[in-house]
Amino acid sequence: MSEHCSDVKQISILLAEAKDPAAASNQNGGEPKSLVVCFGEMLIDFVPTVSGVSLAEAPAFKKAPGGAPANVAVGVSRLGGSSAFIGKLGDDEFGRMLNDILKQNNVDNSGIRFDPDARTALAFVTLRADGEREFMFYRHPSADMLLTESELKTEGMMSIWNEADIIKINEDEIVFLTGGDDPNDDNVVLKKLFHPNLKLLVVTEGSAGCRYYTKEFKGRVSGIKVKAVDTTGAGDAFVGGFLSSLASDPSILKDEKRLKEALYFANACGAVTVTEKGAIPALPSKEAVAQLMKQVVVASS
Repeated sequence: MSEHCSDVKQISILLAEAKDPAAASNQNGGEPKSLVVCFGEMLIDFVPTVSGVSLAEAPAFKKAPGGAPANVAVGVSRLGGSSAFIGKLGDDEFGRMLNDILKQNNVDNSGIRFDPDARTALAFVTLRADGEREFMFYRHPSADMLLTESELKTEGMMSIWNEADIIKINEDEIVFLTGGDDPNDDNVVLKKLFHPNLKLLVVTEGSAGCRYYTKEFKGRVSGIKVKAVDTTGAGDAFVGGFLSSLASDPSILKDEKRLKEALYFANACGAVTVTEKGAIPALPSKEAVAQLMKQVVVASS
């Protein structure tokens, strides 16, 4: 599942120093990396096998794991980073399936809890001809909505929660948060959304790329044009791609050239993701992203 305006408060992503250095080291025995901890929803997306039809008209659906925080956790892991997911799933077959998917993708799932009295959330996604989507949720409420603060505290995770110093929003969310102001106006972003504690604010613009704002500089990074099949998870792939770069080298926030390189890599992560259906199934490896970026260089030369 990708980002929705209604989900802005449901996804929390933090950078923390891994408590177990061995678990956070890369496979080649490198230095321990920061741990990206995501908590919130994980669910099943049902995506039509054909685009441009309503839910009622869809001949069949493809089952795909999703949920913005889980998408990001898997995305970071696939790109070589260290990640963990905290959330609640239904004690049912879908919940067990999602838990297994985290394990298969080397995401720390020790923060998963199963609720015997609530189902795992389901979302039916209609894909328009242009790859954009609409959602119908089945949660009354679902298990992911029932995770409590006390359950989080019992995991000892409260010690790594800090106030966010990086924010990623899209143009629709700017309009919502500013009461209808122009999302393309830098002054609106800087005056109404940027605050003194922020190290970075990123505005995603879909296939057009993204804009970035720090205390020292601001600018734009172009997107990568691809044939979109399903835009589900594109924003989450972007976040995962950027966080994997940031966790490896936090100093990029003070170097505009390297920051732009990390954001371009994140754009490429999103571009690869939209070429396949589903969210987690479409999240790319570092090799797939590198291949796309190589193709872009060749095409432009």
